[in-house]
Amino acid sequence: QRVIANVRERQRTQSLNDAFAELRKIIPTLPSDKLSKIQTLKLAARYIDFLCQVLQSDELDHKVATSCNFLAHERLSYAFSVWRMEGAWSMSASH
Repeated sequence: QRVIANVRERQRTQSLNDAFAELRKIIPTLPSDKLSKIQTLKLAARYIDFLCQVLQSDELDHKVATSCNFLAHERLSYAFSVWRMEGAWSMSASH
């Protein structure tokens, strides 16, 4: 019974690690980033907040909104990286 529980726990852990690996592929990162799981979750939350701010502002160019998903993703990734480097993300770390 213990062996079966250990196998289930290893599968659960592997599934969780796979999910974090997929999340890290989606979140724009800086070359220096080596994110822990908690850092990944916090950065994902900040990225979602950043995307909401972009959608709520008029700064999103109509061309970006109507362009292909890849181009829009690349531009948003770049904007998010700039936003992080400017320190705006550290000011919103409290929420």
